[in-house]
Amino acid sequence: ALMDTKTDAKSHLKFPSDLVLKDVKANDSTQEEASDRLARRRRQFKESKQYSSTGGSSITSNITEESVNSEETRSVDLGVRVENKDKGFYTETFHSASWIFRGDDVSPNDSPRCLSKRPRPVAIRERTVRIAKGVGDYPWGFRIQFSKPILVTEVDTNGAAEEAGLQVGDIVTAVNGTDVTSVPHSEAASLARQGPEILTLVVGSDISRCPNTPRPACRGYLHKRTQSGFLKGWRKRWFVLKHDGCLYYYKNKKDEGKCKPLDTVKLEGAEVGADASLGKPFVFKCSPQSGNRNFYFCATSNQEMKRWLETMDRAVHPVHQNHVWVDVTRHNASLPPLAIKSPECLGLLHQMDRNKDVWVQHYSILKDGCLYFYASIRSTQALGGIYLQGYTVSEQSLSSRRSVIEVKPPSEEFNSFYLCAENLAENQRWIAALKASISKWLPLHQAIQDFMNRPLEETRM
Repeated sequence: ALMDTKTDAKSHLKFPSDLVLKDVKANDSTQEEASDRLARRRRQFKESKQYSSTGGSSITSNITEESVNSEETRSVDLGVRVENKDKGFYTETFHSASWIFRGDDVSPNDSPRCLSKRPRPVAIRERTVRIAKGVGDYPWGFRIQFSKPILVTEVDTNGAAEEAGLQVGDIVTAVNGTDVTSVPHSEAASLARQGPEILTLVVGSDISRCPNTPRPACRGYLHKRTQSGFLKGWRKRWFVLKHDGCLYYYKNKKDEGKCKPLDTVKLEGAEVGADASLGKPFVFKCSPQSGNRNFYFCATSNQEMKRWLETMDRAVHPVHQNHVWVDVTRHNASLPPLAIKSPECLGLLHQMDRNKDVWVQHYSILKDGCLYFYASIRSTQALGGIYLQGYTVSEQSLSSRRSVIEVKPPSEEFNSFYLCAENLAENQRWIAALKASISKWLPLHQAIQDFMNRPLEETRM
């Protein structure tokens, strides 16, 4: 029944047709390569048409998409995530980092539920990790904390464990074929040290409480090979691989967040790897799954090329395993507003559409760090919503309104939101509820640090 409900939710949360941009890759290519005056005029004309095509009166333009621009503009590219499963929801902060849910148990003296001593969880998804032995006193490159089951609390950057795919928060269930779910962590460490040069671990994640897998993010200058236009050769461009798995590039670093990207490359399913066919060092190639265009990039060093290839590979092969909370929000979105059990706050909220400087009213439901928007209290499903992980909430004055709820992101990269209730008392009620709901989520690194500060045994591998 849950699967059917999720399917219904996906079908309900669709973009208004007037908000979806047309494919602009050909125009972006012209924008980059043409250098004569006629080409610039043509490009300006095409851009003006593109901007005019983003019209529409729905507030959905403010909440349906992840931001692909940053800094001052906070504008939204409405043509990037058409195929994303989270249509209708702004999910950028949740997918940009690892979070765990601690619920109402927010006492700093208690460890988060997912890191507490308890029997092996039932809802666990397992995988095998093979780690090639490195050098030094700690050749495997990770740390385990005493708990049942054994928990990975630290993974060395650029170490053997990180290269093998071991992640902080992984639960170790077997070492070199021996089940360790009920043994002390010292015995598991001995099994690893006495074993072969390849350490084989069976690890898993408690999907009901362990963190989500963050999406890749990488920025920097690369030289891009061009074969069209008046000038052929290599051109220096500013590249941004964002959490949505798309590679954007700009003429200069300062253009990010202020100008539209010259082009956008969707990396999922693409072929990416080093390329020596051009006789130039530190060159790598990207062949997107859609289209017949190949991209050639040149880094300044082998280390820089490796950094880009590793990050791009994670975007090419994204982890599609849903955090259970994502499934829950999709299920809730398919329900009428009053069918969501035990909401933390509900009522009318106005949200500012910054594209048109108008306020649009929605019936709103707050539940476990997600704010759902409905057209009215009689709606059968949600229009969309906001994942609030990492946001801070405060009262501000904005334009003609002297009391506005500002929902501010943890980074300038993400979108800010402005809400307003019916009166000052209602604003205060929503502010208190939003703060309490957001506090139910904890960044993984903070949870691990809190846990490691407790006087428990620990072994570095």
